[in-house]
Amino acid sequence: MKQTVLLLCLFLMACATSPTGRKQLILVGESQMTQMGVTSFQQMKASQRLNRDAAVNDYVHCVAEAVLKGMPQSGSAWEVVVFEDPSANAFALPGGKIGVHTGLLAVAETPGQLAAVIGHEIGHVMSRHGAERVSHQLATQTGLQLADALAQQKVEGSTERQLLMVGLGLGAQLGVILPYSREHESEADVIGLDLMARAGFDPQQSVALWKNMAKASGKQRQPQFMSTHPNPQQRIKRLQKRMHKAMPLYQNSPFRPNCQW
Repeated sequence: MKQTVLLLCLFLMACATSPTGRKQLILVGESQMTQMGVTSFQQMKASQRLNRDAAVNDYVHCVAEAVLKGMPQSGSAWEVVVFEDPSANAFALPGGKIGVHTGLLAVAETPGQLAAVIGHEIGHVMSRHGAERVSHQLATQTGLQLADALAQQKVEGSTERQLLMVGLGLGAQLGVILPYSREHESEADVIGLDLMARAGFDPQQSVALWKNMAKASGKQRQPQFMSTHPNPQQRIKRLQKRMHKAMPLYQNSPFRPNCQW
């Protein structure tokens, strides 16, 4: 009973709201996440190969700095690093850190497409998705521990109890953690779309990007309910549905970045 009351109190005290107005459970402080982000980024720079091509770095920095102008607050403190990695990937971490893999430049064929990816990754940080994922994992673990304690009282035999815990664990993964990951991806898509539009990049380039991503990924995809990411076709539909709001932001933007590589 004490564990149940404690869990409910934590939930009530940890309510937050994302930039899109979605209710969130945040159990981890922002300073903690910032420190984790900065430490992780330093470790990555020390252990992974950095790209030293001046033209590539100037191009990526140009796009990233332009996207940051679309943020509600100044993004001047962000650090941008290009990693020599063939995967089509980028990321942003709490503490103002952005990493771009060189493999992404083969898929994001235009500055606008690269801006869509960088905007998406910044959207994760703005929405505190990292803290939310950690919080849900903590809450899930606490819930499973509580269920285990109850199971010890109500379920006779270790085999039955183990089966119950396996079922609860899988249910939490498919029912809570994975759906929230997909929701985070969709939310970051929306925020990134608005960021790139405010920064003066044509938001239609986000659709072109995901068409390229779909071609690059091929047909090797998990079933949707098992995946942490929405499939590219769903992302494209949602982006197109949002375009009527993004296009006016682009048309009214005072910026027109001239990033070339």
